[in-house]
Amino acid sequence: MSSPSSSVMLLVPMLMAILKAASAETFHRAGEIYFGDKRANILNGGKVLTLSLDNCSGSGYQSKNNYLFGRFDMHIKLVPGNSAGTVTTYYLSSQGPNHDEIDFEFLGNASGQPYTIHTNIYSQGVGNREQQFRVWFDPTTSFNMYTVIWNPQRIIFMVDNTPIRVFNNNEAIGVPFPNCQGMTVYSTIWDAEDWATEGGRVKTNWTEAPFTASYKNFDINACVYSSGSSSCGSSESTNSVTGAEAWLTQALDSEDQDKLLWVQENCMIYNYCTDYERFPQGLPPECNQPRFMQ
Repeated sequence: MSSPSSSVMLLVPMLMAILKAASAETFHRAGEIYFGDKRANILNGGKVLTLSLDNCSGSGYQSKNNYLFGRFDMHIKLVPGNSAGTVTTYYLSSQGPNHDEIDFEFLGNASGQPYTIHTNIYSQGVGNREQQFRVWFDPTTSFNMYTVIWNPQRIIFMVDNTPIRVFNNNEAIGVPFPNCQGMTVYSTIWDAEDWATEGGRVKTNWTEAPFTASYKNFDINACVYSSGSSSCGSSESTNSVTGAEAWLTQALDSEDQDKLLWVQENCMIYNYCTDYERFPQGLPPECNQPRFMQ
């Protein structure tokens, strides 16, 4: 198997050859509603997506393309008020029992309580790599940007360009890393009252339904994956973007490292890498590796 650095060397010439200028796309062109009927709506000429949940169904949107590595930005305004039991998502996933997945999930709350950002990573069908954070702002009053940067060396989760989590490629020590399956981008809202809020102790109040989350500025700069091959340099966006190639080798500089440490020290409420009760035979091997790898 090639190393992360060799993968980058193979991708860079392709990126430079195929890179296209970014243009203003819409939710209509970038993807499609795939469940929820009229609970999902594309508005404002394709620039805004709303997803709603009621006591019959949630709703969801997916990208038309699959991708292998890229930068994926979405601005989201979460469900206001009493959203307990609801989960709003923004994630990438392949298909099948051995699927890969990179998750942003936003766990609802009773009024006046903070949202929880739930993150997870699956590779070859295996997840169990959760980290959770309390947000340091109100995500229901305005749009905030949630970003996944996925390249051959690492996965970076960011909120308003502040990194909150890094998952490095540790294949050298036997840790699976998502790098061979094309993934679709999804946004959904659904009912998870059995676990989402305080472990399921706080249930969904259906008298508050419908619960609605809003999305805009869906920016994708990525390698389009099709039939086992990928073409880098796709630029699909509901907002103009620049610097499309930067994600391919992106790491955290010293300023970003300081930001990540602040978030993890002040906002993290769960880290699988410190859960000795869950892993009595020893923590997963990546937990003992350096946090910042170039």
